[in-house]
Amino acid sequence: MAEKLRVGSLAQRLWIVLVTAGVVVGLDRWTKELIRAAMPLYSSTTPIPSLEGYLSFQHVNNYGAAFGIFQGGRIFFTIVAFVVSAGILYYAAQHLPISERFVRLLLGLEMGGAIGNVIDRIEQGFVTDFIVTGIPGVYYIPNWNVADSAVVGGVIGLALVILWQDIRAARQEKVQVSAARAESESL
Repeated sequence: MAEKLRVGSLAQRLWIVLVTAGVVVGLDRWTKELIRAAMPLYSSTTPIPSLEGYLSFQHVNNYGAAFGIFQGGRIFFTIVAFVVSAGILYYAAQHLPISERFVRLLLGLEMGGAIGNVIDRIEQGFVTDFIVTGIPGVYYIPNWNVADSAVVGGVIGLALVILWQDIRAARQEKVQVSAARAESESL
């Protein structure tokens, strides 16, 4: 009975992470397959003509990390993806309160993005990137994909959650200090 409860508790703690990661991997795989089937390597197109220069698709092979940084680290990035995924699962299962659903979703984004790109690295030796965004004549973000956006979105989201929690804690501490001062002054 205790083992059954424990398995149920584990499923309750991990389902949001795993479902989110699965959706990200599925979308990532699907979009990459579409690009590989429909666009020759190094070709490009603008799907929405009014966004020309701001958003386009260009099929490239990325031998580095997200957005083309750190070229040539295939084995390193594969190991990092496995370590990050294991760390996320351990943290979500053992330390993250069940009530932290949004944090679980953000962790699922990160894990799904890491897995999506590692599948490419294992199958092909590189990652398929295809989205190009930027401001014409100013700056273009190196080509990226759904997995990259999930990782970056998860990291930014977690940073904002941590910042918000710190601000809330500081406000609560300030209120408690003010209440303690008021109480000591009234004595």
